[in-house]
Amino acid sequence: MPATPHLAAAPAHYENFPVASWLCPPHLRPPIAAIYHFARTADDIADEGSASPAERLADLHAYREELAAAVRGEVPPESRWPHVFGPLAHSIARHGLPEDLLADLLSAFVQDIEKTRDRGTYADRAELLDYCRRSANPVGRLLLHLYGVHDATALAQSDAICSALQLINFWQDPSVDLPRGRFYFPLTDCDRRGLTPENFKVFAPLSAAEPPQEAINLIAVVVYWARELMHRGAPLVHRLPGRAGWELRLVVQGGLRILDKIEDLGFDTFSQRPAIGKTDAPVLLWKAVRMRRQSAPMKAAPPR
Repeated sequence: MPATPHLAAAPAHYENFPVASWLCPPHLRPPIAAIYHFARTADDIADEGSASPAERLADLHAYREELAAAVRGEVPPESRWPHVFGPLAHSIARHGLPEDLLADLLSAFVQDIEKTRDRGTYADRAELLDYCRRSANPVGRLLLHLYGVHDATALAQSDAICSALQLINFWQDPSVDLPRGRFYFPLTDCDRRGLTPENFKVFAPLSAAEPPQEAINLIAVVVYWARELMHRGAPLVHRLPGRAGWELRLVVQGGLRILDKIEDLGFDTFSQRPAIGKTDAPVLLWKAVRMRRQSAPMKAAPPR
C-alpha cells in the first residue's frame, strides 16, 4: 500500500495511506479508522498465515457477505469480524459510504490470490492501472466522500495519487512480492528490455544473485511512471480544506520521498527495501510547506 503515513494501497497493510491521524478532523477519525481496519483485515486474509488459496478465497467471500450485511445495517450474531463490521456499519449508516468502493477493494484482494495461484501477470500498464483502480483508488474516493468533494477533476487527481502510491509500493517491494508469486511489472515494459517473469525467479530473500542491468533499468522507468502520476494528482492538495490538505501534502511527499530513496539505491530494490523513517520527517514537512507556493520539477525521464 508506500511508505508514508498510513491508509491504501492494498498490499503492505496500506502503509502508504494516512489513518485517522491528528491532522484529520476529529469527527472523521472514526469512519477513516473503520475503512482502514476493513481494508487491513482483508489484506491479512489475503496475505497472512498459512491458509491455502482456496481457504483465503472462501474467507474473502464470507467477508464480502458481511460487508453486504453491514450496508443493510446488520452485524450478524455469528460474525467472524465484529470488530470490523460493527464500526463499519455505523460509518456506512452515518456517512453513506458507497458499497461499491468497499467491494472494489475486496475484488483486488481476490485478484491477487487468483493471479498468484495461476501464475498470472499483467499484460501492460493499462491492466495494472485497472488493478490500482480497485486496490487503491477506492480509498482516496472514500476519503473525498467524507470530505464532501465529488467533482470529476478532484476524483481524477485522487485516483492519480492513489495509483501512484500503489505503484510505489510495488517498486519498493519486489524483494517481498516476488517470493510470494506476485509479479506486478507490466509485460510490455519487460519485453522492451528482453525480460520475462522467469528472469526474476532468482530474486528471493537472502539471495546472493545480482539483478541484471535490464531489471535495474526497468525499475528506473516504472519509478518515473509513478512519479509522473503523483505529480499529476498533486494539485488536489490545494483543493482540500485545512488539516485534510496538510495530510494529503504529507502523503504525496512521502510517496515522492520513497521514489527518491529508490533512486538513491541505484534503482536496485531487488536487494534492499527503502522505507520512510523518523529522520525523514523534517524533509517531508519542509516539502509539504513548499507545496503551497510551487510544485517540485519533474526529474528527467530515464531511457525507455
